[in-house]
Amino acid sequence: MVMSVIELTVGWYRDHKRDLPWRHPEAGAWGVMVSEFMLQQTPVSRVLPVYELWLARWPKPGDLAAESSGEAVRAWGRLGYPRRALRLHAAATAIATGHGGVVPASYEELRSLPGIGDYTAAAVASFAYGRRHAVLDTNVRRVLARAYSGAQYPANTVSAAERELAKRILPEQASDAAAWAAASMELGALVCTAKAPRCEQCPVAALCKWRESGYPEHTGPARRGQSYAGTDRQCRGALLAVLRAAHIPVEAETLFAAWPDEAQRGRALQGLLTDGLAVRTADSRYRLP
Repeated sequence: MVMSVIELTVGWYRDHKRDLPWRHPEAGAWGVMVSEFMLQQTPVSRVLPVYELWLARWPKPGDLAAESSGEAVRAWGRLGYPRRALRLHAAATAIATGHGGVVPASYEELRSLPGIGDYTAAAVASFAYGRRHAVLDTNVRRVLARAYSGAQYPANTVSAAERELAKRILPEQASDAAAWAAASMELGALVCTAKAPRCEQCPVAALCKWRESGYPEHTGPARRGQSYAGTDRQCRGALLAVLRAAHIPVEAETLFAAWPDEAQRGRALQGLLTDGLAVRTADSRYRLP
């Protein structure tokens, strides 16, 4: 019997999956949700220490909801994209007030929470509750593009055809679908990587359309880069680091000393204020929300 891409990937996952705390049963749905927020655009190695401190401090959604959103931003540390901390705090508040403090299990209820989009709702429902959903993160999309479509990379944004493929190949049994979601994500993270895929170690190499086609190079729109040094995003991070370190409002001069370029600093500060990551006090000092 010839095994499918899904069967081979799930079998590989059983033997090679990483031992990560959000995969332990005791993590529960809240632990899974926290990990999904933190892992967006951030590698596992950076997430692990922050995740463990976060769950030790806020083991339940209600624990986080009882704190100010500024404390969530402070505890987020240097994970980057700190608006995720605000969104996670808003989701925890909605869970505490509208769901009895329990992370809901259905995709529809999860999707209705503030700050939760299609991917996160599908991931939490699948990984925490074993529900049947197509979970399309960057790693899964790359596996699908190569194994099924023969392309080196997926498009910059999820297409209708991509969603249709993901749904069409999804196993009928919910438990099998959840296993495939986790396994394909792990395969993309460890073997079918973006820059240096280890095809000689890939369990589905013999079935991979990209390999069969001779590894054709990407011909679509340029892939989005992840530049950081010298950007407004780095400037925002420098200003936010000052606010995180201070437990009282800081003077404007103290905040401005964190970045030399006045124009860039002004844009970054205005962005923090607009996004709700910083607050200007009545006496023109600055603090976390």
